[in-house]
Amino acid sequence: MAAVPQKHTKPEILVRKICHALGRRFRLHRRDLPGSPDLVFPKDRKAIFVHGCFWHRHGCRLTTTPKSNAEFWQEKFDRNRERDLQANVDLQYDGWEVLVIWQCETKDSELLVERLATFLTCNQVNESK
Repeated sequence: MAAVPQKHTKPEILVRKICHALGRRFRLHRRDLPGSPDLVFPKDRKAIFVHGCFWHRHGCRLTTTPKSNAEFWQEKFDRNRERDLQANVDLQYDGWEVLVIWQCETKDSELLVERLATFLTCNQVNESK
């Protein structure tokens, strides 16, 4: 499992391409923020996490549990979920808006574009009024 990449995964790269096509510029993996979000839009105080369904336990068909050493895996998955929740709470407490994109959601690119556009333009619409 050590060979599984943590950064620059296919779903993450797809989200980055869509955000770039929407004309948005971002920073990657800001380690000074809780949870080290995958994409950070500092000016808007928005952060996006691109989570793998297996590691972060989305609950879709990609969320399988290994049969061997099940107790170890369950503890590991529980810690991952707790860490994700704490990172979201900490970011929101610091005034950041957070969006989580799941690996399985990247399969429907039209819906993903719509979701990202809505998330990224939310403040811009409010500021122009």
